[in-house]
Formats: sequence, structure tokens, C-alpha cells
Amino acid sequence: MWQQNYIPVGDNLLASAFVAALPIFTILILLGVLRRPAWLAAVSALVVALLVALLAYRMPPVLAVSATLFGAAFGLFPIWWVVFASIFLFRIVEETGRFEVIKHSVVQLTNDQRLQVLLIGFTFGAFMEGAAGFGAPVAVAAAMLAGLGFARFEAAAVCLVANTSPVAFGSIGIPIVTLAATTQLTVLGLSAHTGRLCAPISLILPCYLVLTLGGPKALRGVLPAAAVCGVVYATVQFLISNYMGPWLTDILGSMLAMIALLILLRVWQPQDSDQYRLAGENPGTTQPLAKLSPAQVMLAWLPYLLLVVIVILWGIPTVHDWLELVTIKVPWPGLHNMIQRMPPVVTKATNYAATYNVNYLSAAGSAVFLAALLSAICLKVSPGKFRIILSKTLRQLGVPALTFALVLALALLMNYCGATATLGLAFAATGSLFPVFSVLLGWVGVFLTGSDTSSNALFGNLQVITANTLHLDPTLMAAANSAGGVMGKMISLQSIAVAVAATGMKTTDEPRLFRKVIGHSLLLVALVAVLNVIYSALTKA
Repeated sequence: MWQQNYIPVGDNLLASAFVAALPIFTILILLGVLRRPAWLAAVSALVVALLVALLAYRMPPVLAVSATLFGAAFGLFPIWWVVFASIFLFRIVEETGRFEVIKHSVVQLTNDQRLQVLLIGFTFGAFMEGAAGFGAPVAVAAAMLAGLGFARFEAAAVCLVANTSPVAFGSIGIPIVTLAATTQLTVLGLSAHTGRLCAPISLILPCYLVLTLGGPKALRGVLPAAAVCGVVYATVQFLISNYMGPWLTDILGSMLAMIALLILLRVWQPQDSDQYRLAGENPGTTQPLAKLSPAQVMLAWLPYLLLVVIVILWGIPTVHDWLELVTIKVPWPGLHNMIQRMPPVVTKATNYAATYNVNYLSAAGSAVFLAALLSAICLKVSPGKFRIILSKTLRQLGVPALTFALVLALALLMNYCGATATLGLAFAATGSLFPVFSVLLGWVGVFLTGSDTSSNALFGNLQVITANTLHLDPTLMAAANSAGGVMGKMISLQSIAVAVAATGMKTTDEPRLFRKVIGHSLLLVALVAVLNVIYSALTKA
């Protein structure tokens, strides 16, 4: 049994934290400065992490290799699986010509790119986050916006920024449920505090998206629409998270915000829409179509209606439990319970489990893939054409699959060697500044793992232990981990790879996209930190 040591370098926390952060520095330099593709940044960071684990943390080589392979497997399933299924569904719609009808139906509602961002990037993306999560919101929404005629880079960037505040309640509330299980705090208490931190961000996020798209002038023209989206979504997010729990927060908030926006557009349209019509960078994206019948529109949207129905069904506890009956739980060879986590990261020495869940039916990707299969049947896709679409999608997602495997291999290696816990302890040592660093700790966790759920599982207990030591509200600090973490989602290598793949860009565009969104990520996480400081002061008072 190998025990983790969180201060391996000269028994000095600061020096140990610097060494532990070397893989992160590697990613930032290669991706943000040297402009290398995400897969190259990931593989370089993984090599650095292996050296850190073996040389600094003295992790046995067998355990290091096993942790790396465990992470790689997790990156492919369920993470890559949901992205593949989402893009496969989109390709079916596109290859059958139905997306032209979808585009026409959206344009008939509004040909204003600002309103399309609110409808698809924000409200529909938030629904996908609440229903499926794990990369599906960016994959689906970015692909749809690019198909509507948005510049691919612009579509990817705006959807990455949009996929922030809803993430804390994503995939039927899994991040909060995981946080409760990790910390032994109540689900409703964590949900309420997370909602209080996220709702103010949700309130301004639609306006912020339009600002990033076209500046203050663009926002002035659609301020009523952006305000309606923000007020409705934030209000519902706050009320549901505080009084019902995390499970339906995103789904109800996004649906009601979308309905409110559609009602508004029936009685009001911006006066400057002509200035914001899409020219499009893809051929044929703005060609007018003949008037469509309701049946044509319904058939075109059928795949996404099927998706909505299926992911909601997948989230019903009874259905989910039934699907889980065939889940295979595999104790990962050479790793499961062979490492002990030590205080102060945990209250007492605890075996570190490593169980690989092959939940091939209950996984969110399986729900999306079923929607794709049913869509192919309903749209009368021939077996030959089905195979061609499948082959194209697999080729498109080859490099992203490698990136997902590498990023999760890096994240889990850092987890199991103790490097991530070292970073957490360094943040926890900030004393009175901990309400700020509590938020940043979650942000780093999601940047590393690409998952708010994983970040909560990793740092949730550390947040509680530190909060109790500093006489802070442990529920608030644990919630801050989740709320701060979601602002790191847009800069995680997984999210960058998803956005690039979904919009059909080249991997060489990944560094440019990273540099585009990192400023937004830093600004938004700073806002959450300010809110957490205010709430901490109020709870202490």
C-alpha cells in the first residue's frame, strides 16, 4: 500500500506546489504562448506529470502507469462517447438535408445572429447541459451555429463562453450530487449556495455573450431579449436550486427562458437586425428556401425533439436505475485501493478507489446515440449512407479522441500521485484569502479534468476541512468549488477540442481559441470570487 505525500519537495509546501504545477505550466506555455495543438500540449504535459510523479512524489512506476491508463480509458468512455454521439446526430441531420430546413425555420423566426446566439448558444445549450452534459452542449450548439452560417471560430468561442453557469447543475445535477456524496453535506444546502453564486452570473451572461459577439452597440439593439433570457433563467436557477435541488435547475431554467424569448419575439423585433444578418463563411448557408410546411419543419427538428425526450427519460430515477442494472464496475487493475489518501486532504487515511464504470446504457452518450439511431430510421437513412456518416464522424473525431485520452490520463495521474492535492493544500494555506482561492481551486480542478463533477470529487472534502479550520461556512466553500469550477470549463483542453471538432476547424485553431476565451474565463471566475467573498463576510457576520 503506497501512501500519498503532499509535501515531497524539501518538506516545503510552496516548493512542492511549484513542482506539482509543472504540467499545468506546460499546457499554458505550449497552448497559449507557443501555439501548439491541444493534443501536443496534452502529451507534453503528461510526460512532465509522469516525471513529477516518479521523481518528486516517488510514486511506484506500476501505479503511475496504471493511473495513466485509467485516465485514458475514462477520457474515451464516457467523455469522448457523448461528444461522438452528439456530432453523429448532427451529421445525420446535415447529410439528409434537414439542417437546411432547420436553418430556414430559425431564420424565419429571426435572421439576427445575436438572437440566434441567445436561442441556440445560451438557452438550447443550457438545456443540453442540464440534460446530457459532458461536452454535448458545446458540440451540438456550436455545430448548429456554424451550420447557420456563423464563422466557425466565432461559433466555437461563443458556445464555450455560454457553457459556464449552467455547468454546475449539468447532467441532471450530477456535480452537486457528487459534491454532497464527497463532503457528506446536504444536497439542498450545496445546491442553494451554488445557485446563489451562479445566478448573478446567469443574469448577466446573455448580455455578456452579445457583448463578446459585437460590442456595446450590438447589445443595445437586443437588450430586451438578452435581459429576458438572463432574468428568466437566473430567477428559475435561483429558485429551483434553493427550494427544489439541483436535478431540474438547468432544464427548467433553459426551457422557460427559451419560451419567454420566443414570446417576446412574437411582439418585438430589434430595429437594427439588418446590420447583424449572417453573411456566413460556409457555402450555401444563406440561400433562401421555399415556404416550408409545418410537417417539413417538424420532421427536420424531429432528431432534436427525440434527443430532448430521450435524455429526459434517461434522467428519470426509475429509468436510470433500470439502465444501471447492466453497468459493469471494473476495479482498475494495479490501482484500485492500492493507494492511500492521507490527512489533511481526508480526515483519516483512506484507500483511494479506482473503479471503471462501463455504464454503456445509462451513459449520457448512449442516450444521444439512441436519438441518432432513431433519427436515422425516421429520416430514412439507408444502411450504406448510415455507414458513410458514421465513418466521416469517426475520422473527424480521431484527434479529439486522442486529446480526451491524454487530458484525462494527465488529470488522474496527478490525482493519484498526490500532485493535485498539493495544489489544493497550497490554496488552502492562504488563510483569510481562502474565499478567493476556494473559487480558484475549483477553477483549476475543472481546467485540469474538464469536468465540474471530477473537480468536486477531487477538492470537495479539502474545501470542507479548510473551511472548518478557518471558521468559514463549509457548505459555501464546497459550493464555491463547483461555481468557480464551471468558469474553467471553457479553457479545458477537452472543451477546446470538442468545439474545434464540432465546428470542423483544424487542430491548429485550438491555441487561437484558447487565447480567445481565457480572458473571459479569468474575468468570470473573478466575479464568482468576489461574490464568494461577499457571501463569506455575510455568513460570518
